[in-house]
Amino acid sequence: MDVLAFFHPEDAQWPTLQTWLQELQAKHPHRLIPIDITQDPALLKQYGGRTPLLEIGPYTLQAPFSKKTLEVTLAAARDSKAFRESVGKAPRPVTFGPVDRFSLWLSRNFLWVFLGFLTLYVSLPWLAPVLMKIGWTRPARWIYAAYSVTCHQLAFRSWFLFGEQPAYPRAAAGMSGLKTYGQVTGYDEEDLWTARAFVGNEQVGYKVAICERDVAIWGAFWLFTLVFTLLYRFKGRRLRALPWYLWILIGWVPIGLDGFSQLLSQMPGSFLPYRESTPLLRTLTGFIFGLTTAWFMVPMMQESMEETRALLLRKQRLLEAREQARAAAASDDG
Repeated sequence: MDVLAFFHPEDAQWPTLQTWLQELQAKHPHRLIPIDITQDPALLKQYGGRTPLLEIGPYTLQAPFSKKTLEVTLAAARDSKAFRESVGKAPRPVTFGPVDRFSLWLSRNFLWVFLGFLTLYVSLPWLAPVLMKIGWTRPARWIYAAYSVTCHQLAFRSWFLFGEQPAYPRAAAGMSGLKTYGQVTGYDEEDLWTARAFVGNEQVGYKVAICERDVAIWGAFWLFTLVFTLLYRFKGRRLRALPWYLWILIGWVPIGLDGFSQLLSQMPGSFLPYRESTPLLRTLTGFIFGLTTAWFMVPMMQESMEETRALLLRKQRLLEAREQARAAAASDDG
């Protein structure tokens, strides 16, 4: 019978528990598997303040407890194991296969992997106009096509590179000093399909593959993840998740007011006066939404990864201890 013991080297009761387990070994045979929670931040986070903690079969003992309680628990775990085996419900053998090893690696490196994915996702839309500019139109079109699944890509709500202006808003946006989309293209500003398909030309430049608001959303998400990762990995600091009500209030309300008021005002028969949001307002509300969304999600995602890592480390340590015991027994027999 295995006894998993999660301990901190500074636990006052840990030496006493070891002595008790040794004294009870003859009456209740078991194999002690000590796990130092200071070996990994995930273990320290999950078990910190709760050690020494023993897992004995289906039972868990958290210090402080008495020797009598420990003995009763060992006996109960032994009886439980015997009963399960008698009715043919022996526990499945514990294994640690390729999926477990990959999951353990991912749980340890999740932030870097996620940051890498975000970096790629945020960078590719900016690569599309660069490729158009140097004449590599086919891969550029691939990028535009891929991102068209997640973004409307309307030219009058997108940033442009290598042109006269960084943006060409609709006339309704009222941006003095900027030529409008209709002026530079000659297209009808109400023709959404044409605005979606238009990627630019040598005069106006080439549009980024996601709109102004999405650039801000994903840019802010990437920035928060970068800061969170650096603080966590190099400073050991952990930012707590933003409360959900602040996420709604600060993140959702501004972008909702800007986006839905624009949408509703442009619907046929709308009671609202027609309005077109400006590049600055779309960027501001998008950045706030992206930042608060990342602040709400990334800490919880990392916490979930830490819980997964703690479970996998527990499993790995159990198998290592059993393998060491088998090797020791084989050595004694030899």
